[in-house]
Amino acid sequence: MWKQTALDALPEAGFRAPAQEAELAEAEVRLGQTLPAELRQLLLESNGVIGHAHVDTVWTIDRIVEQNRFFWSDATFAQLYMSFDALLFFGDNGGGDQFAFVRKPERQDVFVWEHESDNRRWVAGNLRDYLGRSLRTEDDDWYL
Repeated sequence: MWKQTALDALPEAGFRAPAQEAELAEAEVRLGQTLPAELRQLLLESNGVIGHAHVDTVWTIDRIVEQNRFFWSDATFAQLYMSFDALLFFGDNGGGDQFAFVRKPERQDVFVWEHESDNRRWVAGNLRDYLGRSLRTEDDDWYL
C-alpha cells in the first residue's frame, strides 16, 4: 500500500528492504515512544523512501532514532532553537529542513522544521498527503 502511494506520486521512487518488527520495537524503546501507526506500516513495507535526487523523503528506522535522539539531547541545539521534544522527525528535503509528526499532543499532521529560521509549520494532513506532495515535484522547497 505505501509503496504504491509513493509510486503513484513518483514512479522512480526508491525503496529499501522492509524493516523488521523487532527493529521497530527496539526503536520505540530507544525513542521512549511509539511510532505513528502510518509510519510504522510504511517502514514494514520499505525501511525508508528515496525521492528526487536521492533525497531520503522518509528515513530508515536507524536514522529516525539517531536524528531524534540527537535533536532531543544536544545542548547546543537547546541554546539555539525551541525545544524539539514534541516532534518526531522522519524525513528531510536534502537541504537541511526536516519533516516531523507532532507527538505532544499526538497528531497525524506533518510539519516542517525550517533550520535557518527555526520555523515550524504545517505542510501535510498525514503521511499519505506528505508523500504525495513531496514526491510529485522535483522542487526541494515544495512546501513553501
